[in-house]
Amino acid sequence: MNVLVLGAGLMGRAIGFDLAVFSSFKKITIVDKDKTILEKAEKFLKNKKIDFDILDVTKLDDVKTFFQKYDVVISAIPYYFNYELSKFAIEEKTHFIDLGGNNSIVEKQRSLHDEAKKNKVLVLPDCGLAPGMTSVIARDIVDFLDIVDYIKIRVGGLPLDPVPPFNYQIVFSPNGLINEYVEDALVLDHGRVVAKKSMTEIETVEFPYPFGKMEAFLTSGGCSSMPYTFQNKVGYLDYKTIRYPGHCQMFKPLLDIGLASEEPININRKQIKPRDVFIKLLWENLPVNGKDVVLMKVFSSGVKEGDKIGLEYSMIDYFDEENNITAMMRTTGYPVSIIAQMIEKGLIKEHGVFCCEEIVPCKSFFEELEKRSIHIHRRISYS
Repeated sequence: MNVLVLGAGLMGRAIGFDLAVFSSFKKITIVDKDKTILEKAEKFLKNKKIDFDILDVTKLDDVKTFFQKYDVVISAIPYYFNYELSKFAIEEKTHFIDLGGNNSIVEKQRSLHDEAKKNKVLVLPDCGLAPGMTSVIARDIVDFLDIVDYIKIRVGGLPLDPVPPFNYQIVFSPNGLINEYVEDALVLDHGRVVAKKSMTEIETVEFPYPFGKMEAFLTSGGCSSMPYTFQNKVGYLDYKTIRYPGHCQMFKPLLDIGLASEEPININRKQIKPRDVFIKLLWENLPVNGKDVVLMKVFSSGVKEGDKIGLEYSMIDYFDEENNITAMMRTTGYPVSIIAQMIEKGLIKEHGVFCCEEIVPCKSFFEELEKRSIHIHRRISYS
């Protein structure tokens, strides 16, 4: 089988690295429309058996030509391309998986289920960290417990050496970050799927030294399809993003005054989108290259064989100094690569449009993460 990776940015490079090290794909190709970014990826992945090529996904004839040559396509480009790319993949009978993270796009992708099934194609959105890895953890909880009272997912990508005032560094697209902060968060609340304002309901989550007490607040995208998948199986489910204390208080007012808006405003007779200015300022003023860490905790409670059970899944993943791969690249890029390899090996055989919590085998997935030194610890408590 051959695999195509769309996008040669940080996540595309991480995916390419993992495919080159662990997979049995006959041909691995990474494409991007930006020649400079492609050259950086090629330099980063030197000595790896990977091909590199130019492709602009807005040129549909070129996309069609590329898709015809590959069995699996992995999208590591902005989420808003994924619906149209999914349609192309189904038409060309190519499996398609992506990093997702946007509820409305995933909903549109799911409308393609019957067509994908007819063409014997698998479309699998949201295969990164959260959703993705955390979706598989949620499935593991549902499979383990007889009754699930709640699942509370807490995840954050952070600098190891935080710099005020935001104590944050750019670990993925600032546009994606803004979407997480401004779009509504979906919460499953005892059978009802409820939309809540992001950057609200701040709580404290504690980690071992040197992190200590961190803050977490509701953000969009992390739950993805899970409130619907588990609507009749889980009492309460939500997702919150972890940050250093004070981040929300500093960042939210900038959004409240409209800096995330995509509605143009007139400045000196020029139409300017506030979001474009904000993204430019974030790129220019936030750290980018510092060492990072990804923190995760998933809390759950329920009943198993008549006993009241508490579950806690935890992970702390650090920057890989040997390979110069960030923790966010590892924990986002490696899961989607693992899932592509599961398709290659026949561990995932379904056709249609599914999300991770529906079809990714938990045990095999966790074993593959362990091979990459991504350790998820599960603690069980009885009450």
